[in-house]
Amino acid sequence: MPATAIELRSPGIDYAREYRALLSFLYQAPFGLMQIAPDGAIEMITPAAARLLLALAARPELDNLYTALADVAPQLPRLVREYRGPSGALCEALRFALPAGSLGPEASVLTLTLTKVGPQMLMAVLNDVTNEVRREQRDLDQRLTDLSRTDALTGLPNRAVAIERLQRLIDARREDESTPPFALILVNIDRFHQVNDSLGHAAGDEILRLLAARLNTQLRRHVRDDGASAPAVVATRVGNDEFAIVVDDLRRSDDIHGIAMRLLDVVAQPFGVGEQQLHVRVSAGIVLAAQAARTGVEMLNDANIAVNESRRAGRGRYAVFEPSMRERAASRGLIEEGLRGALERHELYVVYQPVVELGEEGDALRCTGVEALVRWLHPQRGIVPPIEFIGIAEDSGLIGDLGRHVLAIACEQFMRWRARLGDRAPGTLAVNVSRAQLFLPDLVDMVRDTMCSTEMPPGCLQLEITESMAAEDDEVRVALAELKALGVSLALDDFGTGYSSLSSLHRLPVDLVKIDRSFVSQVDSSNYHRVLVEATVQVARSLDLGTVAEGIETESQARLVRQLGCEKGQGYLYSTPLTAPALEAWLATGACAALP
Repeated sequence: MPATAIELRSPGIDYAREYRALLSFLYQAPFGLMQIAPDGAIEMITPAAARLLLALAARPELDNLYTALADVAPQLPRLVREYRGPSGALCEALRFALPAGSLGPEASVLTLTLTKVGPQMLMAVLNDVTNEVRREQRDLDQRLTDLSRTDALTGLPNRAVAIERLQRLIDARREDESTPPFALILVNIDRFHQVNDSLGHAAGDEILRLLAARLNTQLRRHVRDDGASAPAVVATRVGNDEFAIVVDDLRRSDDIHGIAMRLLDVVAQPFGVGEQQLHVRVSAGIVLAAQAARTGVEMLNDANIAVNESRRAGRGRYAVFEPSMRERAASRGLIEEGLRGALERHELYVVYQPVVELGEEGDALRCTGVEALVRWLHPQRGIVPPIEFIGIAEDSGLIGDLGRHVLAIACEQFMRWRARLGDRAPGTLAVNVSRAQLFLPDLVDMVRDTMCSTEMPPGCLQLEITESMAAEDDEVRVALAELKALGVSLALDDFGTGYSSLSSLHRLPVDLVKIDRSFVSQVDSSNYHRVLVEATVQVARSLDLGTVAEGIETESQARLVRQLGCEKGQGYLYSTPLTAPALEAWLATGACAALP
């Protein structure tokens, strides 16, 4: 016997019995096994293989694999002919889908693996992988479901999860009023679009990720003052820059205020984006279970109403929803809808209030300038005061078009006065700039283009900003510097009601201080207000800034502010805001009157 044969056999082993055992195993195996000749002839086939092959075969004869699978795998003869190796896989897990009824009541999936094991022998394995495929599909469906419920950028649960969770809490409380109350906090990043506009969307995305991480970690650590564990807090991302925090099991009503304050504190910390430390502020709206609507969607809408209320109160704070807010929101919605068409329908117009020089008593009244004020002549409501629609224009994004419209009309009218009235024309034109306008990226270009198209001299245009805006942040101060570079002057409106003080007045890039009417109205009855007006005038004069007293309504007020050193005045004592033709008539008569 050859040496190799001796080495492959071990004494005492019954190889015939082992071979029969192997065949028995293969015949009972759940997969199908076939021995194939190079021409496809089936030389050996197990019962499982026969059953599976019959389901695949075009004809019931199972003498040749190639013939049986000619309709579904015609490439098999070619694969065998072209394969040059002594052994190896010709195809692995070639998949076939079978309709329902082939192997059972439901659709099935089979795989075929064909392997060359010798010069004249191939082995084919047929396998029923239906259950495996179904399991893979279930896993895929679950992953897709998870993805559909997860925000891809932040990894937080998404809007669908927030609504589902809110709905579950609403339904549970409706069924059992003894269920512990819950609450919703909606957080919206203030002026987030400016981050994208100035730093790019990558920086904006990074801020969203960092904020999400803070919400997901810091808020979960909230502990009540009494040391008890806090209610469950789940943060979700429900919009581009909106995050909803759903608070379960709110057993103490003041817990929600503690969570809201913690939230504001967490966001107040700077965000490290690249090499920059960026500060962002958020406004938040809270809806308590007692005020919850019927659906999760409605509850989110109410929270958004509360967010807008908090913004109107000054941003960087939170407001608790009340049903009356819903009515106000509906009213604001009607105003916004009307305002969108007001520009096209020419319902917005401009009136002008004179600013006079406070000379010596008995001097002729001299108009040094006018302030342009927008008005809206609504077809049903009549005159709508600016206080009712300017804030809505800011919130809705209409303030840019509105500001452009007012500036263009006022500059055109100013130039007509100069051409028609000569020396009697007002010397300066003051136009208000709102908070939202200062953050518009095209504000400076808009002012420049308007002055160019109307031929408005830069030195005659005065832009008025509120005190709180001038002191707000570096971004605002950059915008003001760019406006001053155009040659226009800047006036600090409503001085005394904002965040700055006399000691910080020198840091504000303004040319004129307008003393608020709340001080002027009491200058003749309150020593405190009289001292404040005098101090403001003296500080402004030391900084070479002009002064205007607003809201002068009596001769006594006019006399006192003049004695305190104020240079100019404005108020109903001299004139109410006038249309352009009425102002011309006033200039012809009122400017000749004597100062009180």
